[in-house]
Amino acid sequence: MTILNGQRVIAIEEHYYDPDVTAHFKGGDSKLGGRIKDDLYEVGAARVKSMDEAGIDVQVLSHGAPSTQKMDAETGVKVATAANDKLHQICQAFPDRLAGFAALPTADPKASADELERAVDKLGFKGAMVHGLTGGTKFIDQKEFWPIFERAQALDVPLYIHPGLPHEAVINAYLADYLDRFPAFANAGWGFTMETATAGIRIVLSGVLEKYPDVKIILGHLGETLPFLVWRIDMAINRPENNGVPFRDLFCRNFYITTSGFFSDPALLCCIQEMGVDHILFAIDYPFVPNAPGPKWMESLMLNADDKAKILHGNSERLLKM
Repeated sequence: MTILNGQRVIAIEEHYYDPDVTAHFKGGDSKLGGRIKDDLYEVGAARVKSMDEAGIDVQVLSHGAPSTQKMDAETGVKVATAANDKLHQICQAFPDRLAGFAALPTADPKASADELERAVDKLGFKGAMVHGLTGGTKFIDQKEFWPIFERAQALDVPLYIHPGLPHEAVINAYLADYLDRFPAFANAGWGFTMETATAGIRIVLSGVLEKYPDVKIILGHLGETLPFLVWRIDMAINRPENNGVPFRDLFCRNFYITTSGFFSDPALLCCIQEMGVDHILFAIDYPFVPNAPGPKWMESLMLNADDKAKILHGNSERLLKM
């Protein structure tokens, strides 16, 4: 089925839209799908046909940002539960081709932990994806959200921390001057990376990984720059005036990264050298990024066959129990 000498290709950050979720999107979030909204809403035969043409065997589907992260607790619980049930039905229509990450109503952390368990045990989902700041203001490392990490560890499934738009004050202070000409500056052009890299750092600093040492965190887009920065961050926060934390060790132990939307040979090489190939998984970021370039990049990549196989499918099979 694949173009890579018959190897299985699993892509794990592949998005879709549920109209009952996107009906709640407001402001800048409502514009994120842009020109590809039709592709986001398409979760049937046309999507699978696109996978076939590109040589992709499995997509792990996740709702597009901000999913249910900006909903209040009552709304979020209802919407996330219904969305996960519908995603299960979508995956059941193509059980060998589609899998799912759960949406979580993070405004209610206890309900999120329970919904994660239901989605894994009852629906067969592979973990959950959290998009950006809860309510547009709260990072996921804050202690009120630790029950989600606790449950993820107990279930032995990963939490995929995906970008959302930065805090409104950050957008206004850092990005707004250029958004009329370069709207992507607030999302994939820089804002997404800034927001999610900060979340990743905060998770390590918070102590949640010492409390739950077996929890597994996934970051997309080759780790949102953190593999490149991890040595310097580790050095800085262990200077005498800091409390100190084994940042580099914890990051490289508990975090996994994907190739979503980032098909760069030198960037991937940096990630392999810093984190090890066992912590890198293939993803495309469809439909924000077209399917075809990802497998073609992997096919031409100057990497030994064993490591390439780990990235394409082996690491996902192990981490997501596929």
